[in-house]
Amino acid sequence: MNGAQHILDAFHRHGISTVFGYPGGCIMPLYDALVDDVGTEHVLCRHEQGCALAADGYARASGQLGVCIATSGPGATNLITGVANAHRDSIPMLVITGQVPSGLIGTDAFQETDVLGMTLGIVKHSYLVDSADELAAIMDEAIELAQSGRPGPVWVDIPKDVLLASAPACSFEPEAASAAKTASATTDISEAMTMLRSARKPLLYSGGGVSLAHAEDSFREFTQTAALPSVVTLKGIGNSGKHSAHHLGMLGMHGSRAANRAVDECDLLLVIGARLDDRATGKLDTFAPNARTIHIDADAAEINKLRSVDLALRGDLNGILQAMTTEFESAPLAIDDWQTQCRTWNTTGGFSAADNEEPLAPITGPAFVRQLSRIAPDDTVIACDVGQHQMWVAQHYQFDHPRHHLSSGGLGTMGFGLPAAIGAQFADRRSTVINVAGDGSFMMNAQELATIRRYNLPLKMIILDNQCLGMVRQQQELFYNNRESQINLDDNPDFVAMARAFDIPALHIERTDQIRRGIETILAYDGPMLLHVAIAREENVWPIVKPGASNREMIDETKKRTTTAQREHVA
Repeated sequence: MNGAQHILDAFHRHGISTVFGYPGGCIMPLYDALVDDVGTEHVLCRHEQGCALAADGYARASGQLGVCIATSGPGATNLITGVANAHRDSIPMLVITGQVPSGLIGTDAFQETDVLGMTLGIVKHSYLVDSADELAAIMDEAIELAQSGRPGPVWVDIPKDVLLASAPACSFEPEAASAAKTASATTDISEAMTMLRSARKPLLYSGGGVSLAHAEDSFREFTQTAALPSVVTLKGIGNSGKHSAHHLGMLGMHGSRAANRAVDECDLLLVIGARLDDRATGKLDTFAPNARTIHIDADAAEINKLRSVDLALRGDLNGILQAMTTEFESAPLAIDDWQTQCRTWNTTGGFSAADNEEPLAPITGPAFVRQLSRIAPDDTVIACDVGQHQMWVAQHYQFDHPRHHLSSGGLGTMGFGLPAAIGAQFADRRSTVINVAGDGSFMMNAQELATIRRYNLPLKMIILDNQCLGMVRQQQELFYNNRESQINLDDNPDFVAMARAFDIPALHIERTDQIRRGIETILAYDGPMLLHVAIAREENVWPIVKPGASNREMIDETKKRTTTAQREHVA
């Protein structure tokens, strides 16, 4: 086999059946090998960034490895944003790029870029392959490394001559390659249980690490047994299911008052698979000021990184949770007063939005999302772009599983949603997948409408269109004296006509009485369809915490009106 055939052989050995890519000069030997390949479905996206984000969405929705392929130079550089997005959210991804022939590396050859140097901070590991003889072993190692421990993207850069060179077949030993996955938890949880039993106001704070560890079932059993009041990060949404009696919602900058109040009042914080991101904690020295901290995480680098903890547990999350569940079954916690208090806070300070009953009233983002949540099937996958609509979905859509909520967390990548939804749809062609976008984000990767049409994906697209960069406008309004700068998008294209140009049916709605019909129409349609939803430009996401401020200093619409009136009075 030549080097290119070794890559496809590695796909077959590791059960990789779907890849996302875009051809070019230095990766062409791999595309030539694909002509004769059986068993690998190659998805041609319309931009390399779309390839990376689609692979990301595939991995998030399926829990399997996402794979993207591109050529050297601009092909590789176009992947970078999508790979950085996967790195920040710990998404398992294999990135394969062609490189100029070995003899030309370092000569500024046509379409040569230093991929290893450029991507050093956004990958878990990277390789520049020197010889075709090394390629099979490198592929096996890269695939394993991307998925083991704390997952992340691994980049394999391959010179064109290596792809063309012959190399003998290499035996594959899955037992040796998978050794890291067989390690079981040996962590002693006795100290953690002692701390939990001595606490009067313990709070569970979970993040995306739960699904990354494939520990959703163990976590759900643990939360039901322990009955701890709980909060989640953006990536942890869905961890507790949609019917948890003790769940208080998302915490942080756009979290619920109930969640942030519970964090502020708790005396013990049990952190599971979360990294205490600044958007969750706000001003760090005011975050959970009265609490001791237990941190359970797969990555030692996250322990004590932002907050010194009282106890750290590392190991297999399933094993740790199952052991703690057994302890709670034998001796439940006596925290009835704290549970009652948290439920009261949730009743008065949880996420809520009034459904406007006036038929001719303009559509509001929260009311639309709440109706979408009620109408869509429970197993619907929502792939969000980045902006106000992303926060409305996080606040008001009721998710029953973390893999049903695809959202760019750590990087906040505008344009993530549409290609991520494509990846999720390839992960399961039968599932209902909806991309919820803003008008600004949708335009970032609108070329992927061609991908949807080419493969006739039954993907549904919803654009909440306020004709501006809504989240930027909101912060300019609140924190920059309403000095708007470069956020106006009132020259947007006709999105309905745009979709129809790609032979995708589309519908426009703008009134409250049209919401149900619009949602039911796109869900019932057998094929891709777009719903364009006009919403008010001045609508904001509430509540909000000013960047860098304490989560205690949440601003809601009432406080904003009071502050505005005070400013006008002084003026």
